[in-house]
Amino acid sequence: MRKKLNELSATAICGNDISSSVLYVSALSIAFSGQYAWITLLIVSLVLFFFRKIYGEVVGALPLNGGAYNALLNTTSKFTASFAATLTLLSYMATAVISANEAIHYLHHLIPSMPIILATIILLGIFAMLTIGGITESAKVAIGIFLFHLASLFILSAFIIYYFFNNGITLFFQNWEFPSTGGSIASAIFFGFAVSMLGVSGFESSANFVEEQKKGVFPKTLKNMWIVVSVINPLMAIFALALFSIPILQSDSFQNTLLVEMASHVGGNWMAILISIDAFLVLSGAVLTSFVGVSGLLERMTLDRVLPQFFLKKNARGSSYRIIIMFLLLTISVLLITHGNVKILAGVYTISFLSVMALFGIGNILLKVKRDRLPRPEKAKWSVVLFGIIAVLVALIANILMKPKDNLPSNLSIFLDYFIPAIIFVIIMLNRTILLKILLKVIHSLFDPVRTIVFKTDKKILSIIDRINSQEFVFFTKGDNIASLNKVMLYIIKNEHTKKIKIVLVLNEEQKVPKNLPKEIDFLDREYPEIDIEFVLEKGKFSPTLIRNLSKKWNIPINFMFIGSPSDKFPYKIEELGGVRLII
Repeated sequence: MRKKLNELSATAICGNDISSSVLYVSALSIAFSGQYAWITLLIVSLVLFFFRKIYGEVVGALPLNGGAYNALLNTTSKFTASFAATLTLLSYMATAVISANEAIHYLHHLIPSMPIILATIILLGIFAMLTIGGITESAKVAIGIFLFHLASLFILSAFIIYYFFNNGITLFFQNWEFPSTGGSIASAIFFGFAVSMLGVSGFESSANFVEEQKKGVFPKTLKNMWIVVSVINPLMAIFALALFSIPILQSDSFQNTLLVEMASHVGGNWMAILISIDAFLVLSGAVLTSFVGVSGLLERMTLDRVLPQFFLKKNARGSSYRIIIMFLLLTISVLLITHGNVKILAGVYTISFLSVMALFGIGNILLKVKRDRLPRPEKAKWSVVLFGIIAVLVALIANILMKPKDNLPSNLSIFLDYFIPAIIFVIIMLNRTILLKILLKVIHSLFDPVRTIVFKTDKKILSIIDRINSQEFVFFTKGDNIASLNKVMLYIIKNEHTKKIKIVLVLNEEQKVPKNLPKEIDFLDREYPEIDIEFVLEKGKFSPTLIRNLSKKWNIPINFMFIGSPSDKFPYKIEELGGVRLII
């Protein structure tokens, strides 16, 4: 029996993903909502609190891997569930590629000579191999990363608080008076909330490997993740607003490395190095979360025959290694297609992740309506579910409407570039028997007429062959031995088209049949099964007249009658025999 994950292990696997958001979500929120960033992050915390109940009810009632796919599979159609699964897969793909690439960028600050794309591929490969090694082995690495991350943030927070004791927080109040980003407070909070919702990516991951967790662990992972993002993300936004002015915080250089800049500001170079290492590790942990989550999801889909059964093969440690290798190849191909500019994947990540959360809320509603009698450890109130869905839809719509930076295509267009091929593949898999039947009909419509012609032609040709082979041949023997008769058979097989030969022995009244001749002819008949050999004993004297009479009687032309070479005592000339052929 496989060892299952305890609370710390399960929390660490999905917690690395959600807690890594602190590296970018505070800066992202400040860029859109300025001094109100910490408020938008607290609103996100409230939404996540409601989703704890939503996820708790669905997974408590249906404790199977697959997340939103599992919820919708048991309440709607397989296509709807596969739609959600496709979104989840795209979310994991984008998370893995973006996290791995950003992790290498942080490491690149410490090792400038490092080739970014190659190093990103190696990092993806390392975590793929780690996942293939088994989820318990993956959990050990995840725990180490998670605890190091929390410790690093605690040390950073302690230094920042010490800095405030010595320098005060007047800058925070000055920033509070700064003109609102976007023109109005409502607009700033609206768009700030929309981008801040990206900071809870990873919250859905625990539901995708719930079967690997011990009983009762799943709701604890939700609570732990909620506590982490509710404390760390708003707190870091407040710290940032108290350390730097808003124009500095909204500059491009701070957007990518906000926590490193904060660490350098309050603790110097060594603190910046510590946070850079922490960023590399926790973003790598988010890569691990993607591999573990996608493994649970795709294995469930394969069991339901949405994906080819080829992917069900497991290794000795119980890992679906073919799924993991396939996902690794997918992430590497995406990295190479984008030439390392993974910012364009933000649209895929944003829309797919928020759509999955909305679909999970819809799955909760359907569970309440269609599976009301199904036992569950907790229930989310209707008001909680509706608020959660509306909040996520608002964030989703805002991210779709948001104008992209750096002249990149819109989030929606980038998302569709990846979603359409993926969903087409899923549709093909779900309808493969119908498509195969259609293909069969098309083939029949194209080739049945040809097959009919071929069949008729084949039949006609066989008829002609049979007609050709139906011609009988005659050999007049003088009682030749079996060796001579065998030469006759070999000649006929090599030179003539026939399936029947008469071996004729002409005797007068005084002559007798050679003792062994019938047996020898019978032997030849068995030896050459493709030719029917008939032994005929004809009374009389061998002569041109006899030949003509037998030709008429059997309807066999004289030129299809053979004799052995006659001696000089033969009473007739060859031309008198009417065309009989010599073959031995």
